[in-house]
Amino acid sequence: MKINKMSEKKIIIVDDDESIRKTFFLILNKNYRVYLAKDSGEALQRFKKAEIDLIIADFKLPHLDGVEMIAKFRELGYRGNVILISAYPDLVKIDELSRLSISHFFVKPLDLDSLNRSIDHLLNSKKT
Repeated sequence: MKINKMSEKKIIIVDDDESIRKTFFLILNKNYRVYLAKDSGEALQRFKKAEIDLIIADFKLPHLDGVEMIAKFRELGYRGNVILISAYPDLVKIDELSRLSISHFFVKPLDLDSLNRSIDHLLNSKKT
């Protein structure tokens, strides 16, 4: 699903919870082109069709978990920003986040203001 002609920045939201995907879409589609995926397979298909600027992924996903999925994206050449979210922070290994250059890690329940600031910073900061 893609909507928004205001920005060329593209975000993919990967979460198996439909209500979370819809919430992200409602919050972000005003400023960004937003793609939704319910699992890693769907995300990888969308990735192959669009140049993604930011991936926001849940850690706990069917098939590949969020970290495994990001590793696959990196293997395919994705060098963009990643935000990983999880309700199970104890399962996430910090060294993996660093190895995969994951930009930010958020714990559920999400602080939406903080998340929005991070998204804006990652997508709108000037690159030198």
